[in-house]
Amino acid sequence: MIQTPDADFDVTNVIQTDECSTLTTNGADLDLMLGKDYGALKDIVINANPSLPPLSLLILHSLLCEHYKILSAVHTHSSVKSVPESLLKCFGEPTKKQPRHEYQLGFTLIWKDVPKPQMKFSIQTMCPIEGEGNIARFLFSLFGQKYNAVTSTLIDSWVDTAIFQLKEGSSKERGAVLRSMNAALGKTPWLVGNELTVADIVAWCALQQTGSTNAAPANVQKWMKSCENLAPFSSVIKLLK
Repeated sequence: MIQTPDADFDVTNVIQTDECSTLTTNGADLDLMLGKDYGALKDIVINANPSLPPLSLLILHSLLCEHYKILSAVHTHSSVKSVPESLLKCFGEPTKKQPRHEYQLGFTLIWKDVPKPQMKFSIQTMCPIEGEGNIARFLFSLFGQKYNAVTSTLIDSWVDTAIFQLKEGSSKERGAVLRSMNAALGKTPWLVGNELTVADIVAWCALQQTGSTNAAPANVQKWMKSCENLAPFSSVIKLLK
């Protein structure tokens, strides 16, 4: 049985740090992070249920497209009867494909009847990574961000809190998380310091999926607007309408 964090635990008590580097303009070296594969295109394949789209993964895909040349594709598995048109085009309108060797990364989303999102990278050799939070961590790591141990722990704490309490928890737990978020965002513009992290992405998506946006206190409302001013977030909002 998974033990979720204590809803009364205030993650703002963890020491905050400003040692978060900005997302690099040119992207990090994928060969260095993922291993060199003799020039073969590195493929990420994600299975997700269209009844609960993993919004954070769609945002991360958009951010990755700003840093790498990505070959994107969306497919529907036979286990799913129908998928809304908006989800079939969640990566935008299809463009003319170039030869595979001209891309840095392959990103394939398969709408499938699965209980939780699953991701495989280097499909022949790895077990799937399960859960939206875990996949989001992996995708965000592709930006090559470097954090110290305290910052990394705080980011992980917020991601878990967003998934287990804000998205899957009771109304009491959601209320506790919103209070903690409000306190943290009264000190810094983002949940962890002065730069956007995966914690912000996952938490914003959890708020959208649970319909908690209207109940959010002032600092959280301001933070939400900061998120929505970024193009990858605003494009996902269209899927929610």
